[in-house]
Amino acid sequence: MKPKRSIDSFRYATDGIVHAVRTQKHLRFHLAVVVAVLLLAHLCRVGRLELIALLFAISLVLVSELMNTALEAAVDLHTESYHPLAKYAKDIAAGAVLVTSLNAVAVGLLVFLRADRLGDLLRGRIYTTTPPDALVLAITTVVLMGILILVWKVMGERGSLFHGGAVSGHAAIGTFLATSVFFLSKGDILVGAMAFVLAFLVGQSRVEGKIHSVREVVAGGLLGLVVTLAMFRVLPDMLIKLVH
Repeated sequence: MKPKRSIDSFRYATDGIVHAVRTQKHLRFHLAVVVAVLLLAHLCRVGRLELIALLFAISLVLVSELMNTALEAAVDLHTESYHPLAKYAKDIAAGAVLVTSLNAVAVGLLVFLRADRLGDLLRGRIYTTTPPDALVLAITTVVLMGILILVWKVMGERGSLFHGGAVSGHAAIGTFLATSVFFLSKGDILVGAMAFVLAFLVGQSRVEGKIHSVREVVAGGLLGLVVTLAMFRVLPDMLIKLVH
């Protein structure tokens, strides 16, 4: 189907991602690894260039897995019987996933084993000597929340990535932004209250537009709140208590 508008092309692309996550267990495994890597990156206080390297390596793996899934579907559509060329095509696509995965492992080792970073993490030195980079923290949190929203919507088996589904992504992002503004303003009550009012209005618009139910909006809001609290406060405090 040829898209009539640019927004249709974007919607078809996100539908493809949702379908791939819903049907491909290897892609779900990769997403679980991404969550673990980003949490470790946050705890290790990686810098901006290191985060760029990690995100680029992660993107290569996910793109190669999506292309592998698309090629397998195209081959299966063309022939249901065994053919050596069909086997070669699938094997080569799987090989591309392997190459990008090995590259991601190498990048991860270079980032996390640099200057005994893991040792400093376990001894609690990183959180007492290295202040967080606000931009790195924000990007890491957004990517993590995006993955969790995607997985939650896939589990709900209805709606698309940006419309409908078991959880409101708009409410999650709105609550994330409001909570982030509150923390970055160093606990300013007035600023925080204004930010949460705006987040509430975002959630209300999803209910009034009959895109989500109240429960789905509340679920999205709680997701954004929990993830942001975990990244800004809970995980750092837990780590400090464990190492001391």
